[in-house]
Amino acid sequence: MRACEFIAENAPGKISKRHQKASRGLYKFRDFGGYDRVYELNRVMMAVACADGTDAPLEVDSASWVGKYNTASPYTKEENKMLKQAFKAVGSDMVDINHGDLDSEELDSTYIISPVVAFKGYKRR
Repeated sequence: MRACEFIAENAPGKISKRHQKASRGLYKFRDFGGYDRVYELNRVMMAVACADGTDAPLEVDSASWVGKYNTASPYTKEENKMLKQAFKAVGSDMVDINHGDLDSEELDSTYIISPVVAFKGYKRR
């Protein structure tokens, strides 16, 4: 095989007819704005995992609650201060979803309400 037969990215956005014919099932896609290809790939692959190829198209939200944002989850107050300082220094568009709350609390029903029905002879509280 000659080096010129390798698929290279020396001609952006173009693929030769020879390489196109040698490729099986070839798609090129991105989000409408072309902003975040990794996030779009993640969303498409999640939809592929739920699809079967025969039934009606899936209803998939165009974005999750994260959307086009990265996420950061500080564990301590110090880490939280460090992150806020870094966001300010870089000029990031930051949204504090938990409004400064760093506590990780379980729901009130945790370990109180069991989804399992008690069997005969086992007393519940």
